[in-house]
Amino acid sequence: MKQIFGYFLILCSIPLLLLFGSEVWKEIVIAKTHEEKMEASIHLPQVQAQLPVTLLDSNDHIFNEEYVEWREPLPFEEFPQIVKDIFVYSEDTEFFNHIGFDVTAIARAVMANSAEQSIQQGASTITQQLVRMRYLSEEKTYERKLMELFYAYELEQMYSKDEILEMYLNEMYFGNQVYGMASAATYYFGRPLAKLTIAEIFFIAAIPNNPSLYDPLKNFDNTKERQERLLDTLVKHGTLSTSEVKNFKAQPIELQVKQKIQQYPAYSTYVLQELRWLVAHHEGLEEQLANAKTAEDRQLISSQLDTIIDELLVNGIMIHTALQPKKQAADEQAMNQILSPYDMEASATVIDNETREIISIFAGRNYEKHNLHRAYQTPRQPGSAFKPLIDYAPAIELLSYTPSSTISGGHYCVGNFCPQNYGGGVYGHVSLSTAFSWSYNTSALRLLKQVGLEPAFSYIDRFHFRSIVDEDRNYAAALGGLTYGVTSLEMADAYTSFIDGSYSEAHAIRKVTDLDGNILYEWPKERDTIWSTKTVRYMRSLLTDVVYKGTGKGLYTNTSYIGAKTGTTNDFKDFWLAGLTENYTTAIWIGYDEPRNMQSLENDKIHFKMFNAIMD
Repeated sequence: MKQIFGYFLILCSIPLLLLFGSEVWKEIVIAKTHEEKMEASIHLPQVQAQLPVTLLDSNDHIFNEEYVEWREPLPFEEFPQIVKDIFVYSEDTEFFNHIGFDVTAIARAVMANSAEQSIQQGASTITQQLVRMRYLSEEKTYERKLMELFYAYELEQMYSKDEILEMYLNEMYFGNQVYGMASAATYYFGRPLAKLTIAEIFFIAAIPNNPSLYDPLKNFDNTKERQERLLDTLVKHGTLSTSEVKNFKAQPIELQVKQKIQQYPAYSTYVLQELRWLVAHHEGLEEQLANAKTAEDRQLISSQLDTIIDELLVNGIMIHTALQPKKQAADEQAMNQILSPYDMEASATVIDNETREIISIFAGRNYEKHNLHRAYQTPRQPGSAFKPLIDYAPAIELLSYTPSSTISGGHYCVGNFCPQNYGGGVYGHVSLSTAFSWSYNTSALRLLKQVGLEPAFSYIDRFHFRSIVDEDRNYAAALGGLTYGVTSLEMADAYTSFIDGSYSEAHAIRKVTDLDGNILYEWPKERDTIWSTKTVRYMRSLLTDVVYKGTGKGLYTNTSYIGAKTGTTNDFKDFWLAGLTENYTTAIWIGYDEPRNMQSLENDKIHFKMFNAIMD
């Protein structure tokens, strides 16, 4: 009977066992999932912290600093022992003994928090604080706190105590976007950590406990009070004597807050754009961008470039430039002064003839950082200033024209394109010099027709006009009629080919180095030959004729050479002047951001005054 009852009991239990087994299996699966998540979570993410990007001028003096966060990491051995003692004794006396968290301290905190029905006491070790700074939010929940413990333990398995303390000292937040003890020293006192007094070290060490409450710029007295409490803490641990602490407390604290260096915004803004071009060139992305067929392709390539540049910014870089500070300042002052009676805008780029480096940039009146940078961001129709590049130099190079060769200035059409000369003038056969000096449109069109579009554009393609498109390969280009136009930077760059016939794209950046001085990027230094010696000689002669007997009368220089070409677009919406002296090459544009007729200002020759000021 008992045996039968036993079988019956087993049979009845099977559904329960199946149900129970099913639940157990669910729990096993859930536990396994949590384990996998935990393992993934404990694989500590990469820390991304932007270091300063420093721009140096041609004399290797800093003129601009770019950073969201001010950081100056130090290796562990360069931190004074007193700094290490301050944080160990005030934050985590068992730091060198625990496994990432202090079980006893946690138990005390749990008891206190249970009594208060909230999470207030943290019992956080230095390792846990580092975990919060690097990986977690400050949200006070038990779930986050548990994750903090796992991270802390994993961190202790991956790094030595000295390495953890080094990271902690370099990543603590000291208010005012300052991270790390060394950064705090230079930010608040203008000196490296090694040059601070003991009193000053304790003063900045007071900040991280509560960066708002102990912000020395807003709550100096609070910071001073905590400094004194920290000093007392080290007396208790026998690191400092009572008499020493009394002396340190009495020492006055005088802040010398670091001001971010932000000079010459027109130049620095361009340099950061050029950095992007430089990286794209070296990483093979420049050609990919140029050949991208769709907007999606361009976006993908741009994202790749962004990732590379972000990594550069994370590691910190030094950008060595060709900026000549005195000239930049003088050019800006002169250009702004000339513009002051008017309400239009202007841009200009000055290139050193010998080095082919950009030494000065004018981006717009009283330019401020992040404003529209007119020297490279706003292409405009170049008008007749484009003629030397697409009409005259190719004609001399390919068709053996000379300044004394004759060409008609009479009516001329190519298809339905029938331009007129300025003022409707009709001229017979004139010398190439006359047609160039007085900018006859019909003569320029004749030259382009004789040269041919493709041969002429084969020269234009060798320069770096970023806004010229395939649709521009038509005869309107003979007069500078382009879809979008060009920038003053691009025009000055192309005109450098008339220095000696050679060409390499003009740059502001000499080299990009890491913080240890290792070269990361620099532009190629080779130059291509664009024009023959004969073409250069004739073109320089034509450009000089413009100044002395053509539309450029009123320009002057103190050097042995001057040559230039003016340009005016339809309805007088843009005035251009591009040219060179013995030392510099420049291109100047003036006009309105929203184009309007400026014929009433033609005789003021504002761009002439600018040329004379910045090329002298």
